[in-house]
Amino acid sequence: MQARLIATNPAEGVKLPCDRSRDVKAVTISREDFFGKLLRAVPARHRAVVSTAGGAGLRRGECTGLAWSSVDLDRALLRVVQVAEETHGGILLRPYPKSRAGVRTVPLPSFLVSALRQLRTETGDPEPRTLVFRDRIGRPLRRSNFRRRVWLPSLVRAGLLGRVLNTGPHRYRAVWPDRDGVEWSAEFTTEREAVACVAAKAVGGMRFHDLRHAYATWLVTDGVPINLVQRVMGHEQASTTLNRYTHTPADYAARILDAFALPADDLLTPGVKPPSEGLSDSTGDDL
Repeated sequence: MQARLIATNPAEGVKLPCDRSRDVKAVTISREDFFGKLLRAVPARHRAVVSTAGGAGLRRGECTGLAWSSVDLDRALLRVVQVAEETHGGILLRPYPKSRAGVRTVPLPSFLVSALRQLRTETGDPEPRTLVFRDRIGRPLRRSNFRRRVWLPSLVRAGLLGRVLNTGPHRYRAVWPDRDGVEWSAEFTTEREAVACVAAKAVGGMRFHDLRHAYATWLVTDGVPINLVQRVMGHEQASTTLNRYTHTPADYAARILDAFALPADDLLTPGVKPPSEGLSDSTGDDL
């Protein structure tokens, strides 16, 4: 229409479908459950990628597009400069992240340095351009395969999605919720079959991206300034970090009370006489 090639807009009046992605609520996880349950349940060869999401706050595409040339284990730093994007034709590597702010340097905690160092040793000191996280034949990790074969079974084994109960010798009961919250169950002779059943049929549970939410929440809860959290998260605006990627921790009430405990005890010293109520008469104000 701006070029005067058509007289009317053919898209006028067309309603776009609702963005269902905003209806998905993030599932938070505590650091205790992350280290004590989830990481223990993830297969050893995939533990590093889960550690990277939870210990550096990387997006899935940033994890799968990470090359060894961007990892400096001696200085405990990681540089985000490349992302992997899945298409119908395969996985494309883009030499730039989601936005300008997405190009960033992230400090690595000690547990993540150890996980990446072990992974590099097991892969035989790979070339700098080699991707850090690959499947068994060297291809980038596909979202669907990783979710079905690694992520969901790990949640089940960690007790974060459904339940698998040992009901007797060679007897395991798989219990899972459906979309309406109704629980279903089935019996199996091996734990592996029971875990696979719950992983395939259970509705809900954490997403891999929820580890990025948890990372930001942990930093903010520990008092890291929001501008620094914004930088390591790769956000252009601090409001995005606050509104979308931080959540209320389970012990929020105790933290709020602790913020007032010591100052209040010091200020409200016993024996201090309050101001006289008669002082208001001299000012003529009825308060």
